[in-house]
Amino acid sequence: QVQLVESGGGLVQPGGSLRLSCAASGSIFSINRMGWYRQAPGKERELVALIFAGSSTKYADSVKGRFTISRDNAKKSVYLQMNNLQPEDTAVYYCKASIIRFYNSRSNDYWGQGIQVTVSS
Repeated sequence: QVQLVESGGGLVQPGGSLRLSCAASGSIFSINRMGWYRQAPGKERELVALIFAGSSTKYADSVKGRFTISRDNAKKSVYLQMNNLQPEDTAVYYCKASIIRFYNSRSNDYWGQGIQVTVSS
């Protein structure tokens, strides 16, 4: 069993900051790609940021320069520092991880339950 649990969401004013965390637990051998996605009401889920096993990163154009993704392999965790938040960043944010559960097995993708981020004055 593998679980991803997000934390750190909430309500923030435009221009404010939040830091999301996502911790993986359970039977895990290694974690490859980790990422954050978001889904706003009435819209499809979209990629926000990815971080690969070698720590290279990829961002959606809409968050470049404002959001920073990072990971702590020892804690099996991924983080999303969000600065200069705007109302259009309001969404449910999900973390996703590509996890190998046992030595020499294939990886599978796992999702967190999602956490609400609301940007409003």
